[in-house]
Amino acid sequence: MEKIYIFDTTLRDGEQSPGASMTVEQKLEAAKLLSHIGVDVIEAGFPISSPKQFEGVRRIAETVTGSTIAGLARALKKDIEKCFEALKPAPKKRIHTFIATSDIHMNYKLKKSKDEVLKLAVDAVRYAKSLTEEVEFSAEDATRSEWEFLRDIYAAVIEAGATIINVPDTVGYTIPEEFARLIGYLCKEVRGIEKAVISVHCHNDLGLATANTLEALKAGARQAEVSVNGIGERAGNASFEEIVMSLRTRQDCYGLNTTIKTEQIYHLSKTISSFTGMRVQPNKAIVGENAFAHESGIHQDGVIKHQMTYEIMTPQSIGRQHSALVLGRHSGKTGLKARLEELGYILKGKDFDKLYSKFTEIADKKKEVFDEDLIALIEEELNILPETFSLVYFSVITGNNVIPTATVKLKKQRTIMQEASTGDGPVDAVYKAIERITDTPVKLVSYSINAVTHGKDAMGGVTITVEKDKKIYRGYGVATDVIEASVHAFINAINRIHYNSTIELLEE
Repeated sequence: MEKIYIFDTTLRDGEQSPGASMTVEQKLEAAKLLSHIGVDVIEAGFPISSPKQFEGVRRIAETVTGSTIAGLARALKKDIEKCFEALKPAPKKRIHTFIATSDIHMNYKLKKSKDEVLKLAVDAVRYAKSLTEEVEFSAEDATRSEWEFLRDIYAAVIEAGATIINVPDTVGYTIPEEFARLIGYLCKEVRGIEKAVISVHCHNDLGLATANTLEALKAGARQAEVSVNGIGERAGNASFEEIVMSLRTRQDCYGLNTTIKTEQIYHLSKTISSFTGMRVQPNKAIVGENAFAHESGIHQDGVIKHQMTYEIMTPQSIGRQHSALVLGRHSGKTGLKARLEELGYILKGKDFDKLYSKFTEIADKKKEVFDEDLIALIEEELNILPETFSLVYFSVITGNNVIPTATVKLKKQRTIMQEASTGDGPVDAVYKAIERITDTPVKLVSYSINAVTHGKDAMGGVTITVEKDKKIYRGYGVATDVIEASVHAFINAINRIHYNSTIELLEE
């Protein structure tokens, strides 16, 4: 298979995302990761744009080996000199120079004619070539440029020494079929094209950056310019992980290969997200948290039976440990049982059915049931005593200017009992009502509450200890409502007291 060169512009175009700037040290660490993962070319920055940009490029150039280090420069002598100065320590370096070629850019931004633009491009490439062997030329806004002018300017810069010609879809305007035709046209019509590598740099304004890049590669381009997590100007660039994994997963379609160590993609994604502060959307292809997550009972059952039923690549292939069976209201018994087994719990028959019933109650209240939820439920269920008392209903009235009042209804065998009470707070009021119903006054020794899961709909786990007749009893309850969890914990402790009393009577 033919090799595709991966040109990563995370540290240049990616960093131009609003609010995504990195420190010099962060850029250096990111460059080391990019080199280690097998990136062919790292575009380290735009040296003339600021002292920090220059320093970042220089530090990367003198530290990172393995990858070619590139710097961006306008088609101006001062830019190219500054770029070369920053790149000078790099064992392998590339000057990447550019100028706009579309009528709208030439007329309104540059205010120059085609002939002037062509001369500037050739002079820039020729000067860059006098400084370093590897020179890349980009025709900014190529996809809105006249094809014949692109043909002429690319031929001229190749003759001047450019070894890579880049065809940028600067504003994300093109569509896959059109872009493929353009690349095919350039492969056929540009004089000397066999001396250069065709590169493509696609933006995602229409959500087509990945599709456009892949079609260009099929049409003859051999370098893909990408950024990690797809970050970049406006809607971003073609996504590093999407391009690499598309080529790997669909080798039957593309017949192309990269040298990227894909097992490190997820770590790279998380690192860049951390450095830039740009969160990866959950449904982002390849690296999003939901990319290997399944909640539907049908999907969970299929993945458990054979992973390829609903996954076209393995999570391990990008560096994730395993798929996630997300437990929620759409999950079935198969998914729950599999998750319990992963956590080390083997429940069968009535025990499992009872837990599943509890699980569905929680799932109806929460968007997602986490491992911590299950562990809390299991702890409660596996420690269930013969229930002397069970909760039927409770209601609490409370407020900053209201005396907390609780009404509680409990069931003992077939008898329903109800009491009301006031207290210092809602939990105290509920506990006093339960003491009256059960005729079991106790001393509350300790009370603690913890969010056993994360998120605003987290479950609260309440643990209490009570004292009765100089003996200590523990109670535990869990629910999405902390007062309800407190009620379950207190009833659990009361049931332990009554169970213990029954055992003592039997022993006598």
